[in-house]
Amino acid sequence: MLLSPRAERNWEDLCLVLEEVLEDQSPRQLFALELGSGTGQHVIRFAQKMPFVTWQPSDIKEESLKSIMEYIAATHVKNVLQPVHLDASAAWEQWAALSRNSCDVIIAINLLQYSSFKTAQVYAINGTITPSCNEHLDAELRQMNPEWGLPDVDVLRQLAYGNGLRMERMIEMEEYYKCLIFRKL
Repeated sequence: MLLSPRAERNWEDLCLVLEEVLEDQSPRQLFALELGSGTGQHVIRFAQKMPFVTWQPSDIKEESLKSIMEYIAATHVKNVLQPVHLDASAAWEQWAALSRNSCDVIIAINLLQYSSFKTAQVYAINGTITPSCNEHLDAELRQMNPEWGLPDVDVLRQLAYGNGLRMERMIEMEEYYKCLIFRKL
């Protein structure tokens, strides 16, 4: 199993946000797709804390898919499906044969800043990357790939709106992270 110290540090804060956002949906069984599940640590923890959600982990890397399977086997969680190979930059129709209406929740943690489209985990607001220490991260990402980086929150808001979503709120998290909550229009 792969291990991410960052995932081990931040899962509780992320879980609290998810529980708050989803609390009015319980006891209805929900279906959640996690894009770029990485090690599998987050999805397993979320499944343990939110049994009213069926989780579909996904990733593009074979080593991540294997790690997710190992976490599922080790924890015996029943509400996590086997991971699927999914390229989030591909058209929706290619997303593991999931229909647009099949997902109640889609989450992406530390994924979008590595995407070649102009969206990312947001640190830029009104054209300014905050705090200034994230300017270094943005420069490193852009050096690895000029299409990566930390764009403005308005980029995400506009893309979401064009896809039938509205940004409901932005939650400040520890270590300068932000959690953006989008809802269907």
